Amino acid sequence: EVNQRQEVNQKQEPSFSIWLSLYSTVSKSHLFLALHDLPLFSPPPQARSRRWIELPAEEQRAYVMRLLDALEVTDRDKRLKVSRAILYLAQGAFDECDSEADVLRWSRHNVFLLYDMGIFTALLELLSMEIDNNQACSSAVRKPAISLADSTELRVLLSIMYLMVETIRVRTEDDGPEWKAAREAFRNELASPLYNGEPFALLLFTMVTKFCSMNAPHFPMKKVLLLLWKTTLFTLGGFEELQEMKVRRREQLDLPPLPEDSIRVVRAMRAASPPATAMELIEQQQQQQKRGRRSRRPLVKQDSLDTYNERDPFKNDDARDEEEDGEDADSGIEGEVDPLDRDVIIQPPPPPPPLRPPTERISFPKGLPWAPKVREKDIEHFLETSRNKFIGFTLGSDVETLVGLPRPIHESVKTLKQVCVCVCVGGGGYRTSVRGKCEVEDTPAETLYLGMLPNLSQFVIALLKLLLAAAPTSKAKTDSINILADVLPEEMPITVLQSMKLGIDVNRHKEIIVKAISALLLLLLKHFKLNHIYQFEIVSQHLVFANCIPLILKFFNQNIMSYISAKNSICVLDFPHCAVHEMPELTAESLEAGDNNQFCWRNLFSCINLLRVLNKLTKWKHSRTMMLVVFKSAPILKRALKVKQAMMQLYVLKLLKIQTKYLGRQWRKSNMKTMSAIYQKVRHRLNDDWAYGNDIDARPWDFQAEECALRENIERFNSRRYDKNRNGDFAPVDNCLQSVLGQRVELPEDFHYSYEMWLEREVFSQPIQWEGLLQGP
Repeated sequence: EVNQRQEVNQKQEPSFSIWLSLYSTVSKSHLFLALHDLPLFSPPPQARSRRWIELPAEEQRAYVMRLLDALEVTDRDKRLKVSRAILYLAQGAFDECDSEADVLRWSRHNVFLLYDMGIFTALLELLSMEIDNNQACSSAVRKPAISLADSTELRVLLSIMYLMVETIRVRTEDDGPEWKAAREAFRNELASPLYNGEPFALLLFTMVTKFCSMNAPHFPMKKVLLLLWKTTLFTLGGFEELQEMKVRRREQLDLPPLPEDSIRVVRAMRAASPPATAMELIEQQQQQQKRGRRSRRPLVKQDSLDTYNERDPFKNDDARDEEEDGEDADSGIEGEVDPLDRDVIIQPPPPPPPLRPPTERISFPKGLPWAPKVREKDIEHFLETSRNKFIGFTLGSDVETLVGLPRPIHESVKTLKQVCVCVCVGGGGYRTSVRGKCEVEDTPAETLYLGMLPNLSQFVIALLKLLLAAAPTSKAKTDSINILADVLPEEMPITVLQSMKLGIDVNRHKEIIVKAISALLLLLLKHFKLNHIYQFEIVSQHLVFANCIPLILKFFNQNIMSYISAKNSICVLDFPHCAVHEMPELTAESLEAGDNNQFCWRNLFSCINLLRVLNKLTKWKHSRTMMLVVFKSAPILKRALKVKQAMMQLYVLKLLKIQTKYLGRQWRKSNMKTMSAIYQKVRHRLNDDWAYGNDIDARPWDFQAEECALRENIERFNSRRYDKNRNGDFAPVDNCLQSVLGQRVELPEDFHYSYEMWLEREVFSQPIQWEGLLQGP
């Protein structure tokens, strides 16, 4: 269940969760009255006693058409009332439903109806008007404090659009052919440059940059970021779609299939026990001495984030090993019970569970979880070293000639080639035809990158600014951006209960922003890497230059267990529960108790995404790996291992592995259990000397040269592929005779009247030295 909820396929929270601004202001009759107070929505006399869910499809479409016409009025208040009526329909007409399932079912039905009637296009026009409303922007800039009242129209529009994007994006088993066709049409519509010549996601990126530049401080950033994330997820595809795209791309390029599905491998992995520090071990020894010999019954450690209540695979049955490894227990991956969490995870031995049939027992895979890999560059380096040793000369990048090498070297090369990773240099989306012209596949990722390219650095910096402002470790500053514009009310709370509700809402607000930004960055990096490697590299370099690496490390430099177990939500205010059931009386005690969930899956999801982004920025980049060492990330990452979740531990161990050789022999000696966990969980790279660090002297840290060389290659790629006024040095030359002679040249209309005079002047009267053409240069 844990792995199913934590699989990073962007489906961690319900489609209609508490982020839809109904958290503290929802009323069962608020939006319902907004719908029926409209004069254009007044039903005919014979249908006034009927409810929305009882109307036939024709009358429902007629009512939606009237709402669509009413959106075009010039009165701002009337447009807002119509927008709220549409929002009420998109939320499932909850006043007429008796259960949460009915609300979700009618919400899905109404959303497809609204899309079919063209509501999304009309809302997009209203959104563009609100974005370009200079009067609202200037008034918001002059205000000393911005509240919910300054973004009412924007929040209503963004809520409707979010509901439409998220509802249509999610597939269900009972979707008919009409809804499936509508989903594909909507996806193509969002991905194509139909909105002012750019995709819809680019409009949302513009809102983000406009907000971060202080030109529109009243924009509701939480809703904008959520809609941007879901739009990108819908148009580009989630991680399961990405895996299918990888398989298809490798088939097109005649590459061998992938050795395994990474999502399935991570799902089958099991978390290790959290590490124990020296102070914790001392405290445990003191408590054991106090208990003496009377209590010989061992403590039972509950698997808080484990999938199965199985024995830890890293535990050693021999107690003597714990005594022998006393000096390196400070950072061991298994350790004993964490005293900080003793009240949570240490409990009396539970009663024996009922016997289950043998078929229900989960069997874990034996052996290492990942197939080993090696790069072609590593094979070249291995052969170069072997030839220098046995023959005395090298053959460059030749990996086929093995003449003169001993038989064991032949076997080694054969083994290396079996696990060699075949990579398509330049990505799968770029090919050069016979005529020398670029043939670019028109994919959603390509369209989005083309639109983002002119302002890519601004987009990246804006996202990181918002991430910094929403991080729990950041301190409030007067000059920082205000991300609470769409959560603070006009009148500040005056009672303790109102203050507690606002505090919970603010913390939840920040958590959602971190979740949306982390998921968005990871999606962009993965899809751009599949589309073309240089698209991935330019986004990565912008992130590095904007200090993304220290920002993520600063994010994890906190009590990560407190962040993972935060309870910043109120279950009774979740939608659609709050709209169907009677609202209980909230007290300070109930708010302080929080929900029944032991862990916040939203925060766990954000942490895993940020770790994966950090892995992608530093993988195979020596200078960026050294940045992790310089910023002293090892103790920060080791503290993150306290979270007992397999996927999070995997990416933490990956980050520790790439810098292990630079941390010194003493660190490796005192962290042998962490090294063992890296060996058992992280993929093996043959010929990778990660555990010894013998080649660190041969690789000096030259950050500027490495990044400048990469930037030069990126600029050449962008100039060759996207620059219309490109330099002649990068322009492809058409050297095919048939192609040149077969080109159609556009001539002016009056050319055929004077072509004889042109021939006489330009050809016949010009002396040509024909003998010079036969002479060599």
